[in-house]
Amino acid sequence: MKLHYYADTDSLHVEFKPSRGAETREVAHGLNVDLDPNGDVVGFDIDHASKRLDLSTLETKHCPSSVQGRLRAC
Repeated sequence: MKLHYYADTDSLHVEFKPSRGAETREVAHGLNVDLDPNGDVVGFDIDHASKRLDLSTLETKHCPSSVQGRLRAC
């Protein structure tokens, strides 16, 4: 999973899979979900992220041990 913040548009993209979305659905105002051709979620976008979220901190909790050593900072 990857987090991409774009300051120029103040949007946060959360990528679950590296594949491209085939369809985007707005599930709430400013919250869009990207789906692959099978309808599986590959990511989502949050518009006006800095106004909706505290972007100063990112915490991970209960990550599988196979992921622990691969966490990287910006």
